Amino acid sequence: MQVGLHVASFSWPDGPDGIAATLEEVATVADQGGLASLSVMDHFFQMDQWFDASEPMLEGYTTLGYLAAVTERVRLGLLVTGVTYRHPGVLAKIVSTLDVLSQGRGELGIGAAWYEREHVGLGVPYPAMAERFERLEETLQICLQMWSEDTGAYEGKHYQLAETLNSPQPVSKPHPPIMIGGSGEKKTLRLVAKYGDACNLFVNSPEEATHKLQVLRGHCVSEGTDYGSIRKTMLYSGASLLGADYEGFVSEMAGFAAAGIEGVMVMPLGPDPVGFTTAVADQIVPRLAEL
Repeated sequence: MQVGLHVASFSWPDGPDGIAATLEEVATVADQGGLASLSVMDHFFQMDQWFDASEPMLEGYTTLGYLAAVTERVRLGLLVTGVTYRHPGVLAKIVSTLDVLSQGRGELGIGAAWYEREHVGLGVPYPAMAERFERLEETLQICLQMWSEDTGAYEGKHYQLAETLNSPQPVSKPHPPIMIGGSGEKKTLRLVAKYGDACNLFVNSPEEATHKLQVLRGHCVSEGTDYGSIRKTMLYSGASLLGADYEGFVSEMAGFAAAGIEGVMVMPLGPDPVGFTTAVADQIVPRLAEL
């Protein structure tokens, strides 16, 4: 099992003036410590079910560009891009740029978006859920077309592009990996089977993971997709790592690995993200690699 680091908070002791230096140190430890990926959120306000919405939050793709310059090996992506925040053609160009400048380490993590407060607050249209999923599927189609030799038009219900020209093309072949976030059984996991290279599930137990992956397998059969080619990951939100219970965490992950999860993203939510990342690299990465 691989381990990724997901930075979900920038409320660090040195304040805004210290964010860049702390983030670089975190990234360096992750990069040199064997972590597989490094991700940040795609939010403009901090999520208000966790913290105060006014706490520091960086724009995601600008942050990934910075991280591309200070790392050499970790994969870089958002967990996950909100489909409502950027026009699909522009999004494909942004991810292409990230992939070129990181020398093939860019990834498109994407989902249907959900945080209504920041949409309303910043004047970003917030369609109903059904429309957001329609837009998500069209965005996936547009990105795949722009990452191909087809530079022609795209005509969808919500998006119309006259010319899908994208130069330079991404370094990653055939294209930057597409990770679709979410666990919805009817829509999200179907989109994973049809368009995705990876999924990121929100699951609380190995039994729940087993069920979700069985649903994904069924969609793969329907779509004619190789289930084994899809990387299965999860975001960990338990308490073991916050309490430095490494033994408990490894034991917990063994159950998820047995269920079919191949990668886990962990979050440094405490006041010492460098220390957290160092502990993960030293205590967790080598042990999960054995699962």
